Amino acid sequence: MQLVQNFPFACILLTLICAVITSVLKPRAARYLTFFAICAVTAMTACVMVFTLKTGESYVYLMGHFPAPWGNEIRVGVLETVTMMVLCFVILFSFTGGMRVSVRQIEETKYNIFCILVDLTMLSLLALVYTNDLFTAYVFIEINTLAAAGLVIMRQIGRGVVAGVRYMIMNLLGSSLFLIGVVILYTITGHLLMEPIQDSVAVLAQTGKYHVPLTMVLALISVGLAMKSALFPFSSWLPGAYSNATPTASALLSSIVSKGYIVLLVKVYVRVIGYDVVRQLGVFDVLFVFGAAGMVMGSVCAVRAKTTRMMVAYSSVAQIGYIFTALGMGNEVGMVCALWHVLAHAATKSMLFISGAELDVASGDTHLRRDLRGGFWRSPLAATAFTLGSANLVGVPMLSAFVTKVMLSTAAINTGGRHAAITLACLAVSTLLNAWYFLNTTLHLFTPVRDESGARVVQSRVPMRGMTALSLIGFIALNLILGLWCGDILDALFTGLHHFA
Repeated sequence: MQLVQNFPFACILLTLICAVITSVLKPRAARYLTFFAICAVTAMTACVMVFTLKTGESYVYLMGHFPAPWGNEIRVGVLETVTMMVLCFVILFSFTGGMRVSVRQIEETKYNIFCILVDLTMLSLLALVYTNDLFTAYVFIEINTLAAAGLVIMRQIGRGVVAGVRYMIMNLLGSSLFLIGVVILYTITGHLLMEPIQDSVAVLAQTGKYHVPLTMVLALISVGLAMKSALFPFSSWLPGAYSNATPTASALLSSIVSKGYIVLLVKVYVRVIGYDVVRQLGVFDVLFVFGAAGMVMGSVCAVRAKTTRMMVAYSSVAQIGYIFTALGMGNEVGMVCALWHVLAHAATKSMLFISGAELDVASGDTHLRRDLRGGFWRSPLAATAFTLGSANLVGVPMLSAFVTKVMLSTAAINTGGRHAAITLACLAVSTLLNAWYFLNTTLHLFTPVRDESGARVVQSRVPMRGMTALSLIGFIALNLILGLWCGDILDALFTGLHHFA
C-alpha cells in the first residue's frame, strides 16, 4: 500500500485530534489550529484524488487486524475523493469567509467551542463519505447532528436556541429511524459492512425471503436520511436553523451537513441494497414525488421571505428537491445529476450565505432585502459573489446549476411517462420563481440610493478583511470551475459511480 492511500484515515484522525486539542486552547489559537486542520485535510484529499484519478479504481483501507466481514474499513475511490475535494474547499472558504462576523456574534470565551464544532462537522463528513460500515455511519451521523445543533445555537439568541432545539428534535428522529433500519438489516443479513450486506440482500431478493422486513429497512433509512437532509415536507427545521446561525455555521449547515447524508443515502442505494432492488421496491417513485413537491414549495416560500437569509434558506429546500427528484428518476443519469447538484449547491449556497452576511454588515445588519439597495457600491466583491450565486441557482448557462437542470430534464425524458411531464413542469415553475426572488434581490444591489429630492446618495465603501476577500474570490473561482469544466468533473462522477457498487 502506498503512503497516499493512508491519507483518508489520516484526515479523520487529524480532525479528531485537533477537536480534542482545540478544547483547551484560547480562541485565537483554536482558530489557527482549525484553519490548519482544514488546510491539511484539503491538501491530503487533493493527493488522494490525483491518485484515484490515475488508477481509476477504488481501494479498501482496513482499520484494525480483522478482515471483512468482521473488521471495520473505509473505501476510497474517484467518487469519494472528487466529492470531498469540492466540499473541503467549501469548508475552507466558509470558515475563513465568515470569520469576521462569527468573531463578533460569538462570545470570545466560547469561540474555541465553535472551532471544536467545525472540526467535528468536518470529521463526520469525512467518515460519512469514506466509511464502508453502516454502524460506523450511524455513529458519525450522531456526531454530525450534535455538532450541527451546537453550531445553530452558538449565537445564543432566542430564535437561534429555539431553532437549535427544533433541529435537534427533527434530526434525532431521523437518526432513530436510520438506526432501526440498520438493526433490522443486521438481523436479516448478519453483516454491517456494505459489500457483504449487498451479497446477502441480492440472495434475499432472488428468493423473496424477508421481503417485508427489507422493504421496511429501505423505508426507514430513506425517511430518516430524508428528514436529516431537509427533504420537503420534513424541512420545517431548516429556515430557522440556517437564518439564525452565524454565516459560517449557515454555510456549513447548507453545504456540508445535509450533503453528507445524501452521499450516505446514495451509498445505501448503490452499495448496500443494490440499485435494482431499490427500483423493484418502488422507493424511487416516492422520492420523486416529494422531490418535485420540494422544488416548487421551497421556491414559493422563498418568494414570501422577508429577509435575505430567510430567502436563501428557503431556497435550499427547493435545491434539495432537485437532488431527490434526480434520485427518484431511478437511472444512472439521475444518480449522477443528484451527485453533481450536491457539489453545485454546496459551492453556491455557502457563497450566498457568506457574501450575504458581508452585504448585511455593509447595510447596517438589517437583513431586509430593501436595505441592500446600493450594496454594490458599499461592497463590490460581496455583491459580485452574491450576483453570481443568484445567477447560478436561476440556471444561467455556463454555470453549474444550469448543468443540473439540463441533466435532470434529460433523465426525465429518458425515464418517460409522467416523470417527464411532472419534472419539466416543476423545473419551469421553480426556475421562474427562482428568477423572481433572486433577480429582485440582485437588482437592489445595483440600484443607487437616492434622497427625498431624487438626488443620488454617494455610498462609501465598507472595508473588508483580507481573508474574507480571498474566500469570496475562492468561492467565485470554485463556482466558475464547476460551470466551465463540468465535462471533466461529470466524467469523473460517472467513472466513480461505476466503481461505487
